[in-house]
Amino acid sequence: MKAIQYSRFGGPDVLEIVEIAAPSPRPGEVLIRVGAVGINFFEVMMRQDRYAVTPPLPFIPGVEIAGTIAALGDGVTSFSVGDRVAAALYVAGVQSGGYAEQVAVRADVVVRLPDEISFAAATALQVQGLTALHLLRSHPATGKNVLISAAAGGVGSLLVQLSKRGGAKRVIAMASSAEKSALARELGADAGIDYTQADWPEQVRAATDGAGPDLIFDTSGGDIPAQCLALLAPFGRLVLYGPLSLSDFRPETESLKALIFGNRTIAGFSLLPHLAPERLAGELGELFGLAISGGLKLLPGASFPLAQASAAHTALESRRTAGKLVLAP
Repeated sequence: MKAIQYSRFGGPDVLEIVEIAAPSPRPGEVLIRVGAVGINFFEVMMRQDRYAVTPPLPFIPGVEIAGTIAALGDGVTSFSVGDRVAAALYVAGVQSGGYAEQVAVRADVVVRLPDEISFAAATALQVQGLTALHLLRSHPATGKNVLISAAAGGVGSLLVQLSKRGGAKRVIAMASSAEKSALARELGADAGIDYTQADWPEQVRAATDGAGPDLIFDTSGGDIPAQCLALLAPFGRLVLYGPLSLSDFRPETESLKALIFGNRTIAGFSLLPHLAPERLAGELGELFGLAISGGLKLLPGASFPLAQASAAHTALESRRTAGKLVLAP
């Protein structure tokens, strides 16, 4: 079968298409013929050797797939060949292997996929959807002014909608262009702010009637987290998530004073500790149901053939994309 791997770290050009032996499902596993595999920014960082974990080389990226079952391992009775499914490889502790035509995976991290949910949509609701769901379970938005960075991205666009559904007082969407901010408003944000504008903090204050956000979800990195900290309302909370959120985050003394005397909080979030195989079907089922009912709109993202993985990574690194990028073997 064909797969995408890299044998050295570097730019998108290190991604190469290779022919490898197709896997066979072991006892307790299923073999999935991949219809779509999600692309995530942490995979870009892994390819650059900038992530928290250095992968062994050669390495096949990919942790979330959707497709049809091609074969069953011994002992698997809960699925049949031909079933449409989604599989969160990372819940099984597997951080690789998805950029391929076929993947063998433990059956307990495989979830049935409703006919109304496309393979591409299923990938959008795995890493990003579960991240948004658990961020708001950990830090509820009810009655609060909520600021969301990267609001036109995979997690951000879902956070905007789930925050509104969760009873947020106001949702302020922050993005890297006026077009992306407008897109977030179409998803239900009460205000959209382009953070490339120098006065964006003043715009945030104005959008909250001068009070500042009570809850901020940030994954931007650079100077943004420190600026967000300064914007927090008293008793407010800044939640940092994603691989870029701590990049260059060096709060000044005055910000730390404001943190203490304003009873403000900085919280971190990582998805994996919130997940368990026995809860996966229920949590993804909740997201699938919202998408089917129209309660959750998924932004259309670009789809690339497997052989164009390098072009897909280039597009993601440009930060000009919206929605979920996928490879379609």
